[in-house]
Amino acid sequence: MEWKLDSDSKIPIYQQVVDFIEKRITYGELPPGSFLPSERKLATQLNVNRSTVTTAYNELRAMGIVESTTGKGTRVSTHMWGVSPTLTPNWRNFVEGGTFLPNLPLLRHIRAEVQQNENIIDFANGELGCNLYPHDQLQAILREQPLTHSLSYDHPQGYLPLRQAVVKYMKEYLKVEATEQSIMITSGAQQALHLIVQCLLNPGDAVAFESPSHCYSLPLFQSAGIRIFPLPVDEHGINPDDVQELYRKHRIKMIFLNPNFQNPTGTMLHPNRRKKLLSLCADLRIAIVEDDPSSLLTLEKKQPCPTLKSIDENGTVIYVHSLSKMIAPGLRVGWLVAPQSVVERLSDARHQMELGMSIFPQWLMQQFFETVPFQSHIVPLRKQLAEKRDVIVRALNEQLHDKISFSNPTGGIYIWGKLKEPINAKQLIMQSLKQEIAFMPGSIFGAKDGYIRLSYGKVDIDQIAEGISRLRQAILVCENNFK
Repeated sequence: MEWKLDSDSKIPIYQQVVDFIEKRITYGELPPGSFLPSERKLATQLNVNRSTVTTAYNELRAMGIVESTTGKGTRVSTHMWGVSPTLTPNWRNFVEGGTFLPNLPLLRHIRAEVQQNENIIDFANGELGCNLYPHDQLQAILREQPLTHSLSYDHPQGYLPLRQAVVKYMKEYLKVEATEQSIMITSGAQQALHLIVQCLLNPGDAVAFESPSHCYSLPLFQSAGIRIFPLPVDEHGINPDDVQELYRKHRIKMIFLNPNFQNPTGTMLHPNRRKKLLSLCADLRIAIVEDDPSSLLTLEKKQPCPTLKSIDENGTVIYVHSLSKMIAPGLRVGWLVAPQSVVERLSDARHQMELGMSIFPQWLMQQFFETVPFQSHIVPLRKQLAEKRDVIVRALNEQLHDKISFSNPTGGIYIWGKLKEPINAKQLIMQSLKQEIAFMPGSIFGAKDGYIRLSYGKVDIDQIAEGISRLRQAILVCENNFK
């Protein structure tokens, strides 16, 4: 991004500098924690007076975008909580305009490296391995079941037979009472979240989600001009008292939660906290969006913890579910359960964008629910994931017990690790990619430096130990460089 002083503009020069730096931060050219040039150096680079840069830095500090430390300089704030990015388009460059912000540069880099190098052992991908999907059952459906439904546009809320099948599935496996009218089929969970943000919130509204959270990696909140605030996660999930405090300070309107096998920490929201949270949000009229892709992926023999939606007595929860973590991510089939007025609003908006989803994947999932006993798929899947979990836990204990601390997950596909020695996350991921092993640094999810997420869903079970060995080598190299 090039600096272009507009001497004819009525905007003060210092404000143009502010806008320039803020834009570079928003587009990832200046990532959190990176240092800005000194005032003297930047003034020389931009060919402006030093006092102009001083005024601009003061404005950025007041906005909470940068922070200064005596003797160390000025750097981009290490978090973006509470910052509402400027949405004014820059007509000089359409690529930089619009409301959709790019994904985080580090996230894009990791994905690109994994796609280009088939030798990388991939602990970064949050999908399941191809061998875990029900290929035989899906192929049997395609071979034996006639596609009798029209392939024309369908109901804005989604294919009715699938919604009817989802009603049964929700009641039997998730203990959630729903109706065909309260369900909207979506193209995966992310489309559901996008519609909720775009249709139910306004620029400047305040919301909260877990910290760390996969939501932090999604630019959809910033793209919509939504202010985001953190709800710290401990071993029992979020604390409802923090919700009350954020409401008092910022009047948050909505919270986004992943209470079962949370991504990335793998934690479960404690039952007592669930009840308190639902009661509190009902009293304060705060909407809860429950993102629940993994609650059925329990790896222990005990029953899965109930969803928030299943114990919601006041209609506070919008429930979002996806089949990506259980059947096939490429089919892009998920759904949301919400009050009928909300479903009608969201389905109307989606209808304006794409006139409805493709019928074929909806038909395929409806046939799967109707013809395949779900237990015949989910039970073996849990067993195979438990075997993978045990292998990676054993490898971590044997090879990295002195380098990483972590909790043994009871479900889902993630391990959240804390490095015992200070290592720069970006340096570690770059070195790891050289060692041909990928993972997600905690900063992607809004965590402080020193955390990593390892996903064991997609990686082949026979590669896990070798992958952890490569990770150890990368850590040792970074530790030596740090010294």
